[in-house]
Amino acid sequence: MSAIVKKPRLAFLTVGVAAWALVACSSSHSELPMIDAPITDGPLPAPMIDAAPVMIDAPAMIDAPAMIDAPPVQNDAPPPPDAAPLPDALVDASPPPDAPPPIDARVDAPPLIDASVDAPPLIDAPPSPIDAAPDAPPIDAPPDAPPPPAGHLRLVAGNLTSGNLQSYLDPGIRIFRGIAPDVAMIQELNFGTDSAADLRSFVDQAFGAEFSFVRGAASGQIPNGIISRYPIIASGEWLDTQVSNRDFVWARIDIPGPIDLFAVSVHLLTSSASERDIEAGELVQNIQGLPAGAYVVLGGDFNTGARSEAAVQTLSSVLTTTAPFPVDQANLGNTNSTRSKPFDWVLVNSPLQALETGVTVGNNLFSHGLVVDTRVYTPIADLAPALAGDSDAPSMQHMAVVRDFALSGTPPPQPTVHVTAPNGGETWAAGSSQTITWAASGVTSVSVELSTDGTTFTTLSASTPAAASQLAVTAPAATTTAARVRVTAVPAGTPSDVSDAPFTITTGSPPVGRVSLNEVFANEVLNVNEEFVELVNSGSGDVNLSGWTISDAVMVRHTFAAGTVLRAGRALVVFGGAAGIPLGLSNAVAASTGALGLSNGGDTVTLASPTGAIDSVTYTSTIEGVSINRDPDGNAAGAFVLHNVLSTALTSPGTRVNGLAF
Repeated sequence: MSAIVKKPRLAFLTVGVAAWALVACSSSHSELPMIDAPITDGPLPAPMIDAAPVMIDAPAMIDAPAMIDAPPVQNDAPPPPDAAPLPDALVDASPPPDAPPPIDARVDAPPLIDASVDAPPLIDAPPSPIDAAPDAPPIDAPPDAPPPPAGHLRLVAGNLTSGNLQSYLDPGIRIFRGIAPDVAMIQELNFGTDSAADLRSFVDQAFGAEFSFVRGAASGQIPNGIISRYPIIASGEWLDTQVSNRDFVWARIDIPGPIDLFAVSVHLLTSSASERDIEAGELVQNIQGLPAGAYVVLGGDFNTGARSEAAVQTLSSVLTTTAPFPVDQANLGNTNSTRSKPFDWVLVNSPLQALETGVTVGNNLFSHGLVVDTRVYTPIADLAPALAGDSDAPSMQHMAVVRDFALSGTPPPQPTVHVTAPNGGETWAAGSSQTITWAASGVTSVSVELSTDGTTFTTLSASTPAAASQLAVTAPAATTTAARVRVTAVPAGTPSDVSDAPFTITTGSPPVGRVSLNEVFANEVLNVNEEFVELVNSGSGDVNLSGWTISDAVMVRHTFAAGTVLRAGRALVVFGGAAGIPLGLSNAVAASTGALGLSNGGDTVTLASPTGAIDSVTYTSTIEGVSINRDPDGNAAGAFVLHNVLSTALTSPGTRVNGLAF
């Protein structure tokens, strides 16, 4: 394997212009290669004199010439015996010197070279016969996505099609626009009629006119694709032996810095873990054939049922597959529509893994990447133009995965520390057990301090691992309304963060919370994700629900995540699945097991803390579409009655029976 060495490409401009003129004179329109679009089935003619990118009324592209009659590349490692060319290759992608295509690469396909910006529709680009749909008029494209932070590389995997044709519609376009990738590995790359003009329109709307792209062969029903802010200097496909309607798409990308990125977009088979493991083995073989020293990212829809699946273990021989993984704001990392399985991944090799940095969106920091679920992300304005309901679009089965990296040769990201709790407004009882939490990036260890006057701090821990993100403490015997916590990187002493606002410590009788079951909806009309259990804190103090559970008569259905606090007088709803959470309802979470499993014919629902049962309700029958609710509403001592006895509404998740907020 040869080492990666970037070479200047400007010197080839004269050759590229000459090639344009030669091809323009000697080729018929039906033989013109298309930039950013696959050719039809069949082998390419040889010699490849017509391999120059030719566009009607398009200017010649600096940094993207083609070479005419280039001699075969002499590589340090010859291909294995009997490596026959494969059909259906992409156009315009000839590997540069010292970079042979990996094993099983479609070698007859010169790779796409720096797809042109703002190129007009190309001649003789027939629509794909697969899943053809009426011409898709462009949506009103939002302003160009903001550029990434200096020195950062944002890598995204997303199978965000929706509707009935496995094609991209407005919801997926808005999500891609909102997360502003540098390189996106996407699946089911269909749009409109799949003509060159329609595909270019999709890229312009979802990413920007400055982006290049490569797409799998037109013969594939649901081809994979790669879309890049930076020039694509080579591309092709690796054979996926387990499916007939797509292959693995790869692209060599000229990212900033001295080392190129090899991106691979994949869509593994849904039906069988053993077949996914075979596909993983094929990917490992091809990745091992890439040039030494390259950055490698593998992204896409793996359809894996668990992080421990055999395919993931197989990929671990060439990529980093271990935790921590990207999560959403609720610390949930699963990516299918019900948020119960880890379908989607962005995996990198060890040289790139060493450059991982946190993903910052608005004021939110995700230390090891973000799972983008617009149904739960707040504030949704951070992801504009994405809308809260976009991840719930019909037939959208996946969440996008976002990871950021600080490129070698650029200034490293600044380390960060943020106190997340107590961050102002909380009340601690003297002598009670409490948890201090924080988020940190680029920091190994932190000290944790407490002040009762907001000025003078007492050390609670001189050094604790920053990755632990929390420290259990005992509230001091003090009475104050000016308490604050400070977390500081050690030994450097910077960065440091203090609670945004003061919190209270009391020595008298502390406020007491009382959490109870308030509403249960077992007999949903169509979608089991809409089943829910509503809790209400009718006491005077906040209650930490960390480790509390909700069970039915069969098993534990939900465990509350660490740091979950139910404020006094507030409600919290647990739904069967994320898809059942109504748009705009912020005080709701999805069941951690992926379902509540409540029986229509009768069941017992139990709320328990780590020390024992807190509340329970047993019902013997239900009415379709109608919940049962405490009467009086919000009163822990009230009896359960049908919701329509209390209100004209049939249910009221997260609100009082009259629709008002708790």
